[in-house]
Formats: sequence, structure tokens, C-alpha cells
Amino acid sequence: MNKRVIIEMPEEIHDLMEAEAARGGMKPDAYVLDLIVERLEDLHDIALAEAALERIRSGESKVVSGEEFWRGLDD
Repeated sequence: MNKRVIIEMPEEIHDLMEAEAARGGMKPDAYVLDLIVERLEDLHDIALAEAALERIRSGESKVVSGEEFWRGLDD
């Protein structure tokens, strides 16, 4: 089920959003939804990267060189 969200934004941002949506051949609602989805995906990727970095820092995971990685695949 879809939900409706109403936001207020400065007129200049609204105008820019409408212009960019039109330039991409999209309706403003679809354009804004795409932006939100893209941003949420970025935040998810950042969270995964931060978790991986924490595992490396804590010693739970280790970093190997490209040479070591490929050598392990040759076995």
C-alpha cells in the first residue's frame, strides 16, 4: 500500500526539482521518490561499509593484498 507524504520546501528548490524532473522526462512525484530511494540505498551502503570497517578495526576481519587474494583462488 502506498503512503502519501507532504513536504514543504523553498520555492527555488521546488522549481529546481520540477525542472530536473522534466529534464529527465519524469513527473515530479516519481523524481522525488527516486531521489529518496537512492539516498536510502546510499545510507544502507554506508552503514554496511562502516560495519565492515569496524570488523577490520576490531580484528574480527582482516585485509589481504590483491596478490594474496588471487593466490588463494588458485588453490
